[in-house]
Amino acid sequence: MKNLSLSIKETSLVIYVTKQLNHYFPDDEVVSENKVASLVYNALSRIERCFQTINLPYYRKDENPFFNHLHGDHYSAFLYILSRQAYLNGLESLAAKIFLFNKLLFGIDAFYTIQLPESFVFVHPLGTILGRATYSNYFVVYQGVTVGANAKGIYPAFSEQTLLFSNSSVIGECQVGKNFVLGSMSSLIDTIVPDNKVLVGNYPNHKILNNSSNQIEKYFLL
Repeated sequence: MKNLSLSIKETSLVIYVTKQLNHYFPDDEVVSENKVASLVYNALSRIERCFQTINLPYYRKDENPFFNHLHGDHYSAFLYILSRQAYLNGLESLAAKIFLFNKLLFGIDAFYTIQLPESFVFVHPLGTILGRATYSNYFVVYQGVTVGANAKGIYPAFSEQTLLFSNSSVIGECQVGKNFVLGSMSSLIDTIVPDNKVLVGNYPNHKILNNSSNQIEKYFLL
């Protein structure tokens, strides 16, 4: 595994995050650097594993995976992972603050109870809502995407290599096969999609086409 390069020292990132949370949530439950530190270190470890799979500009520096705290997509992914780590550590109040801060900065609703895969990419994800679906590796989501449940409370299940373009939606009991692309402004509801498909248009008048371009390879080192 290649070492993660950082735009800021780990200790400085701990201070940075702590100051941000206390500034935006000035309640009686003050966030301490000691409480944040272990979460940040664990989150960076996961960021390293995630970013080493990504094949996009700004994710590499001197051939190493690179995390820039001033790059919005980087920092939004980091905050999701940080909130998830806090939740898993039983610090739900802190997890909620980090989740809300991510929502405030980047307009993404990626709640700490959802489990995103080891390898994923947020691409300027303003207005994106990720519900309690089943997510698999090599998952890419753009802005304005909605992943949600149907009236029965059933969420989608995604296989590996999923690419959801801007302002698209996947709702309900959808079983999505490997190597799937959902076109911009398209929607999918309660539908089974086989492997290697591109879906365009809006349910129930959408079209399912063969995916022969392997667009996901533009995003990940597969």
